[in-house]
Amino acid sequence: MKKGFIAWSVLLFCNLIWSFHFTSIKLVQDQVGPYFTVWAPMVLATLFLLPFAVKDFRKGKKKIKDVMIFVQLGALGAFPSQVLMTYGTQYSLASNSAILVLALPVITAVFAFFILGEKMNKLRWISFAIAIIGVLLCSTDDIKNMDLSSKYALGNLLIFLAIIGNGYYNVGCKKVAEQYTEMEMVFYTYLVLVIMLTPLVLHYEPFMFARVPDFTVKTWLGMASLTLFHNFLSMLLFFKVLKYLDATQVALSNYMITFLALPISTIFLGETLKLPAIIGGVLVLISTLILTIVDNRNYKRSLVKPNHINN
Repeated sequence: MKKGFIAWSVLLFCNLIWSFHFTSIKLVQDQVGPYFTVWAPMVLATLFLLPFAVKDFRKGKKKIKDVMIFVQLGALGAFPSQVLMTYGTQYSLASNSAILVLALPVITAVFAFFILGEKMNKLRWISFAIAIIGVLLCSTDDIKNMDLSSKYALGNLLIFLAIIGNGYYNVGCKKVAEQYTEMEMVFYTYLVLVIMLTPLVLHYEPFMFARVPDFTVKTWLGMASLTLFHNFLSMLLFFKVLKYLDATQVALSNYMITFLALPISTIFLGETLKLPAIIGGVLVLISTLILTIVDNRNYKRSLVKPNHINN
């Protein structure tokens, strides 16, 4: 129970960091292009992780072929979730993106079923239903402005493909989590992404390098937040938790991002917090508590039970 509480507390902290993601992007968007916003913090995080990853690589007596799985996870999962989401948002509406992202836990659950053999039990369906209602309440303005017409069909398709990539990446990492340290998993993923993103940055935003000396304090704060917290600390903690919790549980907990993003946007961006959003946030919190207290206990029992029988 203690380990479960710690794991869920860490996961909550990760979601809190991810909730700051939009605010961090808003801090840098006046001076930094979209590709550079993703690429630069990732390069810095990769450099931070390099000595630790090399140490773990040698300690684990691994060979280059042992880490090639991250080329697949990066190319089919992390890269499309980053790049296609950027392109998709450009060709669609932000409100469309906000609503389509609701499909992530469902898609993750489908991948978890086929790849990991996980199942959506009754408690998870209840938690999912409560979370959906809560997030919809939090997103009433986005729903009103939503437009899935043919005009935005390409953008919506790219966003959906990005969500599929995200779900595949999360489940794929869960499958190999026991074979690698958290440092290795983050480093190898980022290394693949940096290699794939560098040509895009050089082609579309080569001018960004000359702008760096002119960055304001606000921009540096945003870039520091993206590097140290979003790309570095949160991902290390996330992979640590992924080894302990069920992938479906972790995916459903991502609805906490919406709940946590509401007060953050109110405090830092001056946005208004409306009553439906408050009610929705409470429902998302209830959904997460169901997963934390009840479903996690059942999940741990299912892991212990086979060993008990064998003994």
